[in-house]
Amino acid sequence: MDFKLLTSFIMLFLLASFLTIENYAFASSDIQSIKTNNFTNKEKSKEFLLVESDTEGKKQKIEIPINKIPFQIDSTKNNDGKLTSLRLGLKPELVSLYQEIHDDKSKKIIFVYPVFTQVAYEENGFYDYYANKCDSKCLTVTIPSKLTASYATGAMSSLVLTLLNYSFITDIDIDLNPDILQKYDKVILLHNEYVTKKEFDAITNHPNVVYLFPNALYAQVSVNYDKNTLSLVRGHNYPETNIRNGFNWKFDNSKLEYNTQCNDWSFYKIDNGVMLNCYPNYRMLYDESLLRAIKSDHTFLGNPSVGSHELISDNKLLQSYVIKANRVPLWVHHISKWFVSGNISEQEFVDSILYLSKNGIIS
Repeated sequence: MDFKLLTSFIMLFLLASFLTIENYAFASSDIQSIKTNNFTNKEKSKEFLLVESDTEGKKQKIEIPINKIPFQIDSTKNNDGKLTSLRLGLKPELVSLYQEIHDDKSKKIIFVYPVFTQVAYEENGFYDYYANKCDSKCLTVTIPSKLTASYATGAMSSLVLTLLNYSFITDIDIDLNPDILQKYDKVILLHNEYVTKKEFDAITNHPNVVYLFPNALYAQVSVNYDKNTLSLVRGHNYPETNIRNGFNWKFDNSKLEYNTQCNDWSFYKIDNGVMLNCYPNYRMLYDESLLRAIKSDHTFLGNPSVGSHELISDNKLLQSYVIKANRVPLWVHHISKWFVSGNISEQEFVDSILYLSKNGIIS
């Protein structure tokens, strides 16, 4: 089933209602929570929130520029100055901006909440097994009744997308009914690291998927709906240490998940959509250009902050079309720019690049 916002987009800003990391409702029947243990550092100044990402033990400090956050923000701190909760709401004066970057109802767009990944990271779950804290019994975990988003599931992204009126479904919805994705023009994945085989097939067969987080579709799991449990099947060095991606997926981009700053973000094209080259959990909070790119039909556009003539590097763009080039004449860059700005079609771009490659102009 589709989960809807508790109030409409218009009512959200008129009533100045808030979505809260500490008390965030994904569905009307359950009051949910988003863990805040990432906010472990004191606020650096009035200009920045200083947070710490932790990707499988690799910690990085991230500065969030407060003056760039296009939402009403309300935070609570403890006596040590550490953030304990963060609430976001819409600002009435930014209604025109929200109209630009919120979910376009003329198209059917959905994001997939990674409930299976949430389960995998639960205490006494998969990661305790990986850390040798428990035996294989931790490879079967009970699925909780509540959605408790965290950094590992892309909490900030789910918060921002829902605030911007994007609807969502869960892994369970897709596993029980793989055809559900056919209803949508665009499917946005978060950190859907753990998925079933049916879900993997449904997602990879959809023609327009935005892989917003690296490391999606990484490990295969199975679900016992009678017992309400999730079990690891294959992947993440299991059942053999040499097994990484549980589906042997050729587009696995897990090595990019350690780029949590996302200063040089860009999308690149694969067979059934586009992939982001970094882990954008906190970038989603303040980068308006990234929010526009998610909505855009040209989602593979790069970061405009590096200059309009460098939306995406020529090499990255060529590689997304399986063309490797060490020598790219400067004037070829204009073709890339026309393409990413929508002045020429994808077919015109491909024909031009193939011609230049065939004749040795790029090599």
